[in-house]
Amino acid sequence: MMRITGLRAVFIWCIWLGLIQFSVGGRVRHYKFDVEYMIRKPDCLKHVVMGINGKFPGPTIRAEVGDTLNISLTNKLFTEGTVIHWHGIRQVETPWADGTAGISQCAINPGETFNYSFKVDRPGTYFYHGHYGMQRSAGLYGSLIVDLPRGQNEPFHYDDEFNLLLSDFWHTSSHEQEVGLSSLPFEWIGEPQTLLINGRGQFNCSLAAKFINTTLPECKFKGGEECAPQILHVEPNKTYRLRIASTTALASLNLAISDHKLLVVEADGNYVTPFAVDDMDIYSGETYSVLLRTDQDSKKNYWVSIGVRGRKPNTPQGLTILNYKTISASVFPSSPPPVTPLWNDFEHSKAFTKKIIAKMGTPQPPKHSDRTIFLLNTQNRVDGFTKWSINNVSLTLPPTPYLGSIKFKLNDAFDQTPPPVTFPQDYDIFNPPVNPNSTIGNGVYRFNLGEVVDVILQNANQLSGNGSEIHPWHLHGHDFWVLGYGEGKFKHGDEKKFNLTHAPLRNTAVIFPYGWTALRFKADNPGVWAFHCHIEPHLHMGMGVIFAEAIHKVGKIPREALTCGLTGKKLVENGRY
Repeated sequence: MMRITGLRAVFIWCIWLGLIQFSVGGRVRHYKFDVEYMIRKPDCLKHVVMGINGKFPGPTIRAEVGDTLNISLTNKLFTEGTVIHWHGIRQVETPWADGTAGISQCAINPGETFNYSFKVDRPGTYFYHGHYGMQRSAGLYGSLIVDLPRGQNEPFHYDDEFNLLLSDFWHTSSHEQEVGLSSLPFEWIGEPQTLLINGRGQFNCSLAAKFINTTLPECKFKGGEECAPQILHVEPNKTYRLRIASTTALASLNLAISDHKLLVVEADGNYVTPFAVDDMDIYSGETYSVLLRTDQDSKKNYWVSIGVRGRKPNTPQGLTILNYKTISASVFPSSPPPVTPLWNDFEHSKAFTKKIIAKMGTPQPPKHSDRTIFLLNTQNRVDGFTKWSINNVSLTLPPTPYLGSIKFKLNDAFDQTPPPVTFPQDYDIFNPPVNPNSTIGNGVYRFNLGEVVDVILQNANQLSGNGSEIHPWHLHGHDFWVLGYGEGKFKHGDEKKFNLTHAPLRNTAVIFPYGWTALRFKADNPGVWAFHCHIEPHLHMGMGVIFAEAIHKVGKIPREALTCGLTGKKLVENGRY
């Protein structure tokens, strides 16, 4: 009798248990997620974190192009709602599954179960995370990998792969952070205590203690510790794909591997023209694939390091080890970890970002847009409270999800006046605002189906003092073309500099201090979509806008998505839609 072992056996068991079904065009993969708080030691100290099925980070989802993911999510939190956003998945024909509370669905109440069902239509490196309150800061995240269908090959060769999920971690709870951000006087969350690689970091010891100026002891692990680094074990002279995703709440990061080049081949699920670097900047919400060739001295081990960029760091590097299997993994590298570039060396950041161009064959942007929206990013006050605003409006989501209120014409659910499409041309971006006062709002930018939209993100000075922050902006439901970056205020004629021949497709793009970033997308996905700064406290403070397109084309929305606010009231009155 033939003996079935390994992955084949697991696959057959999954079919037998009903975890995988087959359908035309792909498999249906079933997952059961229980979201709950847990006590863990991600950085060697005991903390409460948010996890899934007893795991932190949550389980990795793996599928193939054309598969349908059916994820039954039960909220096992005691006193708060939850949702999960599938970051980078466009949700074509399933906008209600985007996982954005107040936008695409109601929050899932404690004890309730919501079924996410959607198709993954493109290969790439993605992730998922909480999109309610600041639950991403609490640890609600995990990896989502979409492979090509069997029989199809990537446009680059590799022998094996590793997954690196990067995050930042605080010793104050996300609830305490939320209260501080919404208080008078304002209390900022501060810099993270620890950087985590795959949910692991070290706060009370250092892997590189003998190389750096620190009072911390060298980490000594006996085996089984939750905070022990997840070591990358490699064979010499092989090529490895590193799938990298940043789910940080605040930190922009720089990643490097001692003495090894990184060949960038994928960004946000899109192939790019390959280019080699010694280190790379990764902003919150971004994903990459890089190829690593293990061609160095195989009698040594090497550091894998991440460090803070874009903010004055008060957080030690996150470290793990690249272990050549020819020697023991317990042997520490013989030299210091790579030095993270200076936090405010923005020229280094821009040089990396501008190297990212589309791979030949990538769809290119339409030559012209139908409309342009200018979005000024400013820090303001509303009734004395510190907020972030876009065109002087700080976003506050309504109790009724936009997807339901627009589809069923519940005009009292939110402000029907569209937000401003530009800002005063005499606004001085290099100084604090003359009038620091802003307003809250929940209006929507509406687009016709197929409309080509340009968005100019304009950065500016902070509320007081001198300074301008980095903001990574993420668009739900779409990829956009990054047409270009510029210094100072966007002006007439800058559009002539747009890259229309090899613009990269992304779902997250950074806006540098005192600069602008130009994006173009096609409104071809009926639904209501968030577009926001991916820094968690900034979004919490109002740094986002809402795009709606062709809602009349949206099909049947599951009843369970709309059981709150005015749509919930309508359900009670009518029994169903």
